[in-house]
Amino acid sequence: MKNTKILAGILILCVVLICIIACGSSDTSMTIGQRNALDKAEDYLRYSAFSREGLISQLEFEGFEENDIIFAVDNVKVDWNEQCYKKAKSYLQYSSFSRQGLIDQLEFEGFTDEQITYAINKVGY
Repeated sequence: MKNTKILAGILILCVVLICIIACGSSDTSMTIGQRNALDKAEDYLRYSAFSREGLISQLEFEGFEENDIIFAVDNVKVDWNEQCYKKAKSYLQYSSFSRQGLIDQLEFEGFTDEQITYAINKVGY
């Protein structure tokens, strides 16, 4: 009985180690710069809405290398339409905008025409 428990424990440990190796393998293909840029992009998107261009600018400001920035914005899990909607909604929560004024502001933020159309419709304009 004791040997069975030991073998079961070893088997569980092996499975856990295999999972750690398999799950961690994708992260090892990233450079430190890519991982940090991606982490920073995710951090920013957790508390604020950004366009793709706006996020690139913010990561440039942070001093990340261009290759790492492009990797981060290409690999971050984000719905850019929803980001535009969240940005539009936040603008309308603290100020009054005409429809065109809101469109102009979202264009300034770097959102695409398609993203802006989605956001403008979703906020009710």
